[in-house]
Amino acid sequence: MSSAVCGRRPFLQALITTALTGTTWTVQAQSGPSSAWHGQRPIRIVVPFAPAAGTDAMGRLVAGKLSELLGTSVVVENRTGASGAIGAQEVAKAPSDGHSLLLAAAPFTTVPAALPTAGYDPIASFAPVGMIAHGPLVWVANQDVPASTLPELVAWARQRPGTLNYGSAGVGGINHLLLESLEARTGVLITHIPYRGIAPATLDAVAGQVQLLTGTIPALAPYIRDGKLKALAVTSPERSPALPQVPGMKEAGMADFNVLNYFALVAPKGTPEAVVQQINAALAKVVDMPDVKERLGRDALTAAVGRPDELGRFLQRDYESWKAVVRKQGLKIEAF
Repeated sequence: MSSAVCGRRPFLQALITTALTGTTWTVQAQSGPSSAWHGQRPIRIVVPFAPAAGTDAMGRLVAGKLSELLGTSVVVENRTGASGAIGAQEVAKAPSDGHSLLLAAAPFTTVPAALPTAGYDPIASFAPVGMIAHGPLVWVANQDVPASTLPELVAWARQRPGTLNYGSAGVGGINHLLLESLEARTGVLITHIPYRGIAPATLDAVAGQVQLLTGTIPALAPYIRDGKLKALAVTSPERSPALPQVPGMKEAGMADFNVLNYFALVAPKGTPEAVVQQINAALAKVVDMPDVKERLGRDALTAAVGRPDELGRFLQRDYESWKAVVRKQGLKIEAF
């Protein structure tokens, strides 16, 4: 096992729960924007990351639009900790009455794949509602690394096993498992350095403390433009319109490598199908709004709602693929 995951200070926080009343509601069988959500309580979207993060911004954008379409208040509640596991645990245990939703992002599937004690199952504990958007991440290296492409990086790392450092946003997250996937495919040995968030890892990459990392295109594009970091490849098979000069994984010789950072809504398992379908229909209208499309484009994301069952299949494939990487790499992560 190459990743430095054992012995790190655990930071799993206590599960924060919210007392919920037994209020009931009914949903009108209308399909247009005037459909109303009747009840004494608002719908809450739990964002399992801190305010001002990219996931939080997405949650607030969607909440505001859904409020207009569903005719009721939709509020964002931040439940941070354990790479998103705290918020996921809370929604998994919430009443399946349609008043609690989780804004799921990539850690929703990577964390339980890597950590058996994550406290939730992304498939068995939730009802998929709908995808919002997705987009690739980007591999970057600092300027001290004599490689301009991912194949060059792999060749350089193979000659220096264990000496290249890779910074991630924390153990079990998508950044961490991207490294494990690369190692599993290529046989290289790179040292994993987990941080509490991608921002400090990025700063250390610029400063030369770590040589390699991955992150979202909006987060790393300024450093790429300023020449502080070198973009080696995006994590999708094809190039991204947001970084047209950067090769995709197909050009890097790994055409079947396709890792997406995604945003989706899920509800507690057992949420009535009629409720799931109404939220899904409203979500499709949100993503089709010109201002939302423009916002997603700025964030290097592609709008992709689809049906709840399509999201369910996506999450199942994603979860199983990460579990396979964890098994192949022999990861033993006890805590965050």
